[in-house]
Amino acid sequence: MTNTQNQKPNSAANPARKWAKFGEEVEGFDFEVFNEREVRASAGILFAVGFSGYIIALTTFDFRLIQAFAMFFLFDMIIRLLISPRYSPTMALGRLAVYWQRPEWVSAKPKRLAWWLGFVLALTTCFAMGRLGAPSWIVLTMCGVCMSLLFMEAAFGICAGCLLQQRLSKQKPELCPGDSCNYVPGSPKS
Repeated sequence: MTNTQNQKPNSAANPARKWAKFGEEVEGFDFEVFNEREVRASAGILFAVGFSGYIIALTTFDFRLIQAFAMFFLFDMIIRLLISPRYSPTMALGRLAVYWQRPEWVSAKPKRLAWWLGFVLALTTCFAMGRLGAPSWIVLTMCGVCMSLLFMEAAFGICAGCLLQQRLSKQKPELCPGDSCNYVPGSPKS
């Protein structure tokens, strides 16, 4: 029996979820985890809103929607990183969207790295749009990188923070989306 089979149907009902905790304490794991389905759903929500603003900025050079999105993105990341992901608006919506699906637990540490990267990218983009008055092509490029990372997470489950932690950290992630920490393409099934 796998760890996901003996858990409650969704982490929203998890009594171990506490305020000011980064991940969740789930029976069967000795480290904090997240429900990957919630994370991907929240990335999809952010992508949908951000991409619409990106297309408007790209076609009309009206950056108001992308500026509002960048500020919301920063707000959402601050809540995730400094308060608790439980209170993030997009994580809450993602949790509702996948409530009836079996959780897929993944290590919380790589998500923290990915979200800090997203926060820094959004902060840099906001600073470039505002104080620096950067040319539109620079702002659109930075937003395009952010949209690409959100799309890869939402559509394919590819987490930039997970990949970076796998490559750069001495302590490898213990539980990655799709078991990408341990899976070797082309190896025989065990």
